[in-house]
Amino acid sequence: MIVRPEANEFPEYYVPYVKLVPEGNLLEILKDNFEKTTALFEGLSEEKGLYRYAPGKWSIKEVLGHMADTERIMSYRLLRVGRGDKTPLAGFNENDYIAESNFDGLPIKKLLEDFTAVRNATITLMNNLPENAWEKIGFANNTEITTRAIAYIIAGHALHHLKIINERYLVTGTIK
Repeated sequence: MIVRPEANEFPEYYVPYVKLVPEGNLLEILKDNFEKTTALFEGLSEEKGLYRYAPGKWSIKEVLGHMADTERIMSYRLLRVGRGDKTPLAGFNENDYIAESNFDGLPIKKLLEDFTAVRNATITLMNNLPENAWEKIGFANNTEITTRAIAYIIAGHALHHLKIINERYLVTGTIK
């Protein structure tokens, strides 16, 4: 079982994500989040997928695309740190990724296929890491971080965006 990281295992700006992760089996939490995310997006029309709750904010499609991009990057970090790689890993600017993505031009079904592939790969990676990998320390975005912290950040990031979608984009399951 993947143990919750201590506060000194990751940068402070990730605290909100880690705090969102409930107690329990992290892999089950990821699977549950996947099911909820899939159900939510499968119920959206293409038109609703383009909804933005305010000018300059991402569309709901862009949020899903961002979730997949970020999980892909964080899973790569998890792999590198879990394998004991000490090479510093660069940060990334999520707004630059959105600007170059064309997520709004893709069908929701395609965005969900990508998110599904990434989530399945994340779960497979986590399932197959040896026990001693979880406490390894690496260097990403100019800070030290442990493998288990990255795993919790992945889960918390997805939970964060599902919460944002429900609070800012949806009211009882429908677009505002």
